[in-house]
Amino acid sequence: MNVLPIHRRTLLQGAAAWAGASLLGAAHAQAAKASWPSKPIRIIVPYNAGGSTDVVARTLADGMSKRLGKPVVVDNRGGASGILGTDAVARAPADGHTLLVSLSTSMMVNQYLYSKLPYNPEKDLELVSQIATAPIVLVVHPSVPANNMQELLAYVKARKGKLSYGSWGQGSQAHLVGAYLSKTTGADMTHVAYKGEAPMLQDLLGGQLQLCFAGVAGAKPFVDAGRLKAIGLVGRERAPTLPQVATLHEQGLTDGACSVVGWIGLGAPAGLPAEVLAQLSSLVKELALEPRMQEQLVNTGGLAVMGTPQAFREVYQRDAPAWKALVAAADVKLD
Repeated sequence: MNVLPIHRRTLLQGAAAWAGASLLGAAHAQAAKASWPSKPIRIIVPYNAGGSTDVVARTLADGMSKRLGKPVVVDNRGGASGILGTDAVARAPADGHTLLVSLSTSMMVNQYLYSKLPYNPEKDLELVSQIATAPIVLVVHPSVPANNMQELLAYVKARKGKLSYGSWGQGSQAHLVGAYLSKTTGADMTHVAYKGEAPMLQDLLGGQLQLCFAGVAGAKPFVDAGRLKAIGLVGRERAPTLPQVATLHEQGLTDGACSVVGWIGLGAPAGLPAEVLAQLSSLVKELALEPRMQEQLVNTGGLAVMGTPQAFREVYQRDAPAWKALVAAADVKLD
């Protein structure tokens, strides 16, 4: 059998060509990685400035800017239960330069609430990371003669049509759980929607409302000062910043409406390149270790998560049926 000779020059030329191709491929990969970010990044928060979501977004923006060497600005677009700002992200180019920091309301629940929604959360948004859980606490004015859930239930049932509860907006978790409580007790309470949590809490402090569900971070100073009474937390776990307050689940309300907990999440327009998604995920993991970020996440009253896109998708798929059931049980439908 004749074997064709392989000349040394041919071998060297082949090796050089292979090395060149490898270097070229590596260069392309490095160029793709280096192309993001190529301009300032905008984080849209679909709520007014000053709330827990906004504070987390600004802390995240500051950390991202320092690590990426590019400006990262927060753009507050409050209104319409987070629809306006979330839709702006859904319509933005999927290049990693427009991001979303929002609550589960706009990223998940709105699709069950609204008959017409300009975006589809499951098709138009990329899930980057669940940042933290966002538990809410049921608080009452000190004049309400109840110190636990059983006493409060008896109180609202005995005052049918005479009580008012607040929320920070139509379709918010505060609205849904309040409506569920009103319906299941037959209390026929009046819902008062506010443009944000701060004015709702001010009216509760002033006695214009008798009760409301509020974010742990917003309610804690007033609970600690004795200006409001905390009846119980929604969810199965106590809040680290209000450890003395029992959950509604502990107090006998074991249905799904009182067990599901909202969250703060980081999203982007659907179709985000895999390379950019990987970079964002890696960046989030790094920022999660920074003391300032840890402090702000603790201050939200929830549990810090800062997980992977896959973990976020699993949480989303787990929680979606519970939220859909809560909307149905509360009998809330918005146009």
